[in-house]
Amino acid sequence: MVTDSAPTRPSLVVISGLSGSGKSVALNTLEDLDYNCVDNLPAELLPAFVESVTRSGEAHPRLAVGIDVRNRGVDLSQLPEWLSAVGALGVDYTLVYFDTRDEILLKRYSETRRRHPLSHTGLALADAIVLERQVLRPVRAIADHVIDTSELNVHQLRRRVIVQLGAGQRPGLSLLFESFAYKRGLPADADFVFDARCLPNPHWDSRLRPLSGRDAAVREHLEAQPEVREFVQQVASFLDAWLPRFEDGTRSYVTIAFGCTGGRHRSVFLAEHLARHCREQGREDVLTFHRELE
Repeated sequence: MVTDSAPTRPSLVVISGLSGSGKSVALNTLEDLDYNCVDNLPAELLPAFVESVTRSGEAHPRLAVGIDVRNRGVDLSQLPEWLSAVGALGVDYTLVYFDTRDEILLKRYSETRRRHPLSHTGLALADAIVLERQVLRPVRAIADHVIDTSELNVHQLRRRVIVQLGAGQRPGLSLLFESFAYKRGLPADADFVFDARCLPNPHWDSRLRPLSGRDAAVREHLEAQPEVREFVQQVASFLDAWLPRFEDGTRSYVTIAFGCTGGRHRSVFLAEHLARHCREQGREDVLTFHRELE
């Protein structure tokens, strides 16, 4: 069992970057991971906001804020001073900058018909993007992480945020349990992959077909199968034996993936079941991601 008697220090993730680069997806994902999220916070209010939240009676250990070019009239070159003030409050902070190539941004804006935040100045979209890069240059220069989303779809970006930002914010090993469909390929970053295609497939039951492995009817159906129970028991024993070895090393997170034909029933059930098993063993930083359901 993993325990940690030391109090958890509050942590802050500052999300910044170009408009259209995926910042909203990142904040929504962090909110799903139980972060207290605020978008478009006036940058100069950052220290006051953090102090207010962390010193209140309902202090939240994990915060995330979005700060970008929508801070009109604010000199973002002062951001290091505001972050220093946050650090002085005893809060660990990480600044993440989301970037995307210009041609990709132009395509995204044309497809969504969104207005660029700097369009009020009368600039053409291409010129607005150039100006935005100039305004955000001081932020990018001090970023702890720069994530290029040019080649990422929404689902891939969400997974990247879960692995890179959602994990590792607390002491100990962070675990991501992922489900996937073999017909769409293996997850690129999986550390362990377990093939569930040998197990009975709920897809062939017309009552269960429209459901997923998160639904009670599918869970009950699979839990009633002896081979499924054996599979779960053996994987749980494997993880119990070997995850502590990773904890003794330099790894901060491990991804365990379960695959089946469609990525909807067996793999989802196994990812949820084994994640619950690890939480019951006392692990706190356990996340799930279902690639074909997201």
